[in-house]
Amino acid sequence: MKFASIFPTIRRSWLLVILMITALTVTACNPANFRTAAAQVPQLVIAVLGEPSTFNPALNESAYSVFGFIYDSLMTTNPFTTKLEPALAESWEVTNNGQRIVITLRPGLKWSDGQPMTADDIVFTYKDIYLNPKVPTPTKDALKIGESGKLPTVKKLDERRVEFTVPEPFAPFLRLVGGIEILPAHILQKSTQTKGSDGNLQFLSMWTTGTNLKEIVGNGPYVMESYIPSQRVIFRRNPYYWRKDAQGKPQPYIERIVYQIIESTENQLISFRSGQLDDLEVAPEGFSLLKQEEKRAKFKIYNGGPDTGTTFISFNLSKAKNSKGEPSVDPIKSRWFNKKEFRQAIAYALDRETMKTNAFRGLGELQNSFVYVKSPFYLPPEKGLKVYNHDPEKAKKLLLQAGFKYNSANQLVDADGNQVRFTLLTNAERKVRGDMAAQIRRDLAKLGIRVDLQILSFNAYLDKLKVAQTWDCYLGGFAGGGIEPHGASNIWRINGASHTFNQAPQPGQSGITGWEAADWEKQIDLLYIKGAQEVDENKRKQYYYEYQRIASEQLPFIHLVERLNLQAVRDRFTGVKYSALGGPFWNLYELKVTD
Repeated sequence: MKFASIFPTIRRSWLLVILMITALTVTACNPANFRTAAAQVPQLVIAVLGEPSTFNPALNESAYSVFGFIYDSLMTTNPFTTKLEPALAESWEVTNNGQRIVITLRPGLKWSDGQPMTADDIVFTYKDIYLNPKVPTPTKDALKIGESGKLPTVKKLDERRVEFTVPEPFAPFLRLVGGIEILPAHILQKSTQTKGSDGNLQFLSMWTTGTNLKEIVGNGPYVMESYIPSQRVIFRRNPYYWRKDAQGKPQPYIERIVYQIIESTENQLISFRSGQLDDLEVAPEGFSLLKQEEKRAKFKIYNGGPDTGTTFISFNLSKAKNSKGEPSVDPIKSRWFNKKEFRQAIAYALDRETMKTNAFRGLGELQNSFVYVKSPFYLPPEKGLKVYNHDPEKAKKLLLQAGFKYNSANQLVDADGNQVRFTLLTNAERKVRGDMAAQIRRDLAKLGIRVDLQILSFNAYLDKLKVAQTWDCYLGGFAGGGIEPHGASNIWRINGASHTFNQAPQPGQSGITGWEAADWEKQIDLLYIKGAQEVDENKRKQYYYEYQRIASEQLPFIHLVERLNLQAVRDRFTGVKYSALGGPFWNLYELKVTD
């Protein structure tokens, strides 16, 4: 499954996309009951493949979250023009070569509990949370500036204006500040100043999924009304939301959102076909069937082209040991995984065209870079991006050159005679992932490599990757890459919270020994710094081009196939303006229900 890079290049398209692009569909406990009970109010029933891990946006690392419904951002990015547009912020002014930004809030903004939202909330959000060294928020990775990792400063000018300053030019800063959730000081400030019995700030245990929903305050179009774990979240319209239409009528028009948790694309398809869902992320295995029903069942399948996310396998390159002196990876396997030739051989061995045809039913595109193919920063193969087309003979040649050999049983072994065998980890919710994993095992068996599969639920999968860190290789992805490469800084910066292939010790971790970064990781880290420092887009491209050249040579991520962005939406909704960057609901506030 996909977990998110932290930079919301499109607030609607990054938060709602992360919510809905990752799994829009429905029901485990007959949502028809909700339609009957709430037939008198306009509502939207959608679904997600996994349940939220937290209701605290500053601590969230999962792709499955509620925040696109309950929070707005200061600015939003139009998914068609990619230009920034006002949201909570009425306007902004950028001066001093981009190092000073003054943001002016709209007048009369309120939190969902009716309290005023002011510049104090913005200052609190940054100073006490995102810039606080005691708060391990993944957002902090994107806010670090330059080689020194300095952070921006923020101060209040008056009730509606704040000033951000950065110590040096930082090209992504406006989009970054524009997309981060602002949190309520009147609710959370005390928790950032008080420690619990464990010695940590109380904020770190605030707004868990067990919190009384009345205590959770937002500034977005909806508030949470109820949550039943593993079943659903129900949202109702926020009466204090700021948007109004041209006639002065409050938005959004849709009164209620039913957000079903259905941890299987196959079950989501069944729910949509039975009329229980209003929207469905169309998985490859369901497309041909749904296409035949499109007119009769009164829905439309939108095709946004290649999805904005990434899908890959990645080997665990960490040489670190935990506090008990236990290695994250078996040292024998670690020596294989850390050989560039081994990773390249694996890439050549994978038949991605067959994977596209079989696992994706032809509804995908081969992927070769972490940067979205429609981004101006994408490096095409003709400019130096290395591409690994299926070539088993080249794969074998690379392995032999790297010191591997074949035994009498035609099994691949290393120079010491150890059979090359590892476990591939992935998540269970998407059928296509299981199909991909099965083909990877077959393709590598032809090289004499034995692959064992470990398929877990998303949260268990994420825990093994991010907490235990005891894995060999995983099949996964990151959602919503978007236009701006800096969005992946938490993945590519050496100390980033999602630098999964060689995770550095994170704040709060102790006793980790032996961790080290390779020279090429350090090169990419520096290129990310320089790319953010450069304000001229053409010059920025050269830094991101070079990072992609290194990444395609070193292969910390072996790219596979990315699905086409296909979504089925019921005809009863008007105002849908679909794009891969925005999804079907980036303009949720202006959608209407016709029946």
